[in-house]
Amino acid sequence: MRIMTANLNGIRSAQRKGFFDWLEDQRPDVLCIQETKAQRAQLEDGPYFPEGYHAEFVDAERKGYSGVAVYSRRQPDDFIRGLGMAEIDREGRWLEARFGALSVVSFYMPSGSSGEHRQGVKNAFMEPLMERLTAMAADGREYIICGDWNIAHTWRDLKNWRSNQKNSGFLPHEREWMDRLFGEAGFVDVFRRLNDASDQYTWWSFRGQARANNTGWRIDYQVATPGVAGTAVAEQIHREPRFSDHAPLCIDYDWSLDLSADPPAASGNR
Repeated sequence: MRIMTANLNGIRSAQRKGFFDWLEDQRPDVLCIQETKAQRAQLEDGPYFPEGYHAEFVDAERKGYSGVAVYSRRQPDDFIRGLGMAEIDREGRWLEARFGALSVVSFYMPSGSSGEHRQGVKNAFMEPLMERLTAMAADGREYIICGDWNIAHTWRDLKNWRSNQKNSGFLPHEREWMDRLFGEAGFVDVFRRLNDASDQYTWWSFRGQARANNTGWRIDYQVATPGVAGTAVAEQIHREPRFSDHAPLCIDYDWSLDLSADPPAASGNR
């Protein structure tokens, strides 16, 4: 089972850069997209709905902002849209697809980098989210929560960690929150289970030569319950080709979604 997560910083922009053509070669079983920056009604069926995939979207109320999607080769049994938290759900940040006992989630954590107000929104969301995640980890299902978590967990997860300790995404309370996520809450950082290197990043600023110099941050994760996390066998960060300021993260699991089910008949079948 191949799971891919990608913050596209605009699905229409990524499509023009060839993302869906590239996707044909990668063939993930499930693709989680963040920052679609589009309403579903704005997307043409052909370019954005490749043959063989079902697609589901949760849009932000504000056009051109946020939004998440899940593409899958098997039709999910059910979807959970949103977290029941009004301010967060209005921004289109959570979509859970259920496949039997496994849930795959596309998640986009708010960023606080634009100023104190947005950091306040992020801070206010983190504790209710931790409560929800802790309950999920104990409910008997397996979860893979894919997305842009907008937090680099440890010094290994960003190049210039010393100079970023007072910046959103690497604040002490944010890193402590991640400690709890991978500690008492019971989730696993699947990439780190497979790769312990300190130069593995998924986001680079557009400024200067950040990407060329690999001056990046690892803020895109696949966060999973221990059962399915223990089946992970391979990981890859696709730095090239470039579709956005993030790189897609792909992880292979020794797990089946029962892909014997019939695929969509045509690209417009969703």
